[in-house]
Order: sequence, then C-alpha cells, then structure tokens
Amino acid sequence: MKAEPLIHDKVEDRHGGIVEVKVWAVPKSKDKPYGYKYSLVYIKHDRRVLGYDNAEGKGDHRHYRGKEMPYGFEGIDKLLKDFYRDVREVMKDEG
Repeated sequence: MKAEPLIHDKVEDRHGGIVEVKVWAVPKSKDKPYGYKYSLVYIKHDRRVLGYDNAEGKGDHRHYRGKEMPYGFEGIDKLLKDFYRDVREVMKDEG
C-alpha cells in the first residue's frame, strides 16, 4: 500500500497567512504505528509560525512559538482540534 491522501486543505486568510492540512493513510510501521502521516502548518510572511507533523525518524511533534516539542497523537480528530485551537491562539496574539 502506498500513501493514500485523506485530507488536503489549504486556505489563505485575509492577512496573508496560510493554513495547510495534509493527512495520508500509510502502512502501519514502527515510525507510524497508527497508519497516518500528517503535516499541518500555519505560515505567515513565508515563515512557519505553527506546525504539527510526524516526519520520518522524528515521531509526532509540534512546532510552536519557536520551539519543537513532542506531541501525543491520539487520533486525527484530536490532532485537528489541537492544531486549529493553536492557530486561533496564534492569530489572536498577532492581532
């Protein structure tokens, strides 16, 4: 089985920020035990402000406020909820 796209959504906000969400179904492996690969990002002025991903060899993690930290993946619904909550918080802080 090769990677099968499940979600791909890209939106530009009125201030030029870009929110892009990509999720694929992949074979379960040690690196992806739940069978998903994902990349969720908020970009502003050509810079990643926020991101959640599970890049090869790095496991589940998020990039938030200039720091990279582990992320406790509990499913796609929770991932989306957490990401969009953080996007709203970052946008609020940007004014």
